[in-house]
Amino acid sequence: MTTNDTVKKNSPLKKLLFACGLTFLILATVLVIAINPILKTTMPLDYQRLVQKYAKEYNLDEALVFAVIKTESSFNPNAVSGADARGLMQITPDTFEWLQTKTGERHELQKLFDPETCIRYGTFFLSILINEFKNVDTALAAYNAGRTRVNTWLQDDTLTDDGVTLKYIPFPETRYYVKKINTALEWYRKLYDFTIAETELYSAKTTVSAEK
Repeated sequence: MTTNDTVKKNSPLKKLLFACGLTFLILATVLVIAINPILKTTMPLDYQRLVQKYAKEYNLDEALVFAVIKTESSFNPNAVSGADARGLMQITPDTFEWLQTKTGERHELQKLFDPETCIRYGTFFLSILINEFKNVDTALAAYNAGRTRVNTWLQDDTLTDDGVTLKYIPFPETRYYVKKINTALEWYRKLYDFTIAETELYSAKTTVSAEK
């Protein structure tokens, strides 16, 4: 006699198995509902109005912008890095000056501590990098390590097969940075209902290898 035959003939056992399965399903659902608010506190939507405004203006994935801010500053508008990068999106003085040559504006460095200024220039910079490198992860690597360095990597056949996608990032810090943003991005998309920017760059996005 098979196990299935035993279950069929033993209706109490069948009912017990059904009850156990139903209980597990209910508990799993309750756990997801209970833990969701806790996870959202670690992946907040601070400065949402500004993120929405400039993500739309520069045709960026809103979740990506939140993931960058989370990784760069953990939403601290007064953050300053060892490289003197400042504000929510951690823009360096040199990058800020370069971006202003494109906007035609002149701001003091202290303006990077203003959330709107930093998000505006950070999303502007990110959009420039995505348009330049044609790959989101490569653009993120450039956001962290610099455009010049990434362009050098893209000329190295051991680091790329197509001159666009980096199959390996030689800088551990940048490699971890890209991986960390992708992890945050995944969580933001799981926790919130985002509309991804309609651009081929996102649908064609490939993830940089974080191994090695």
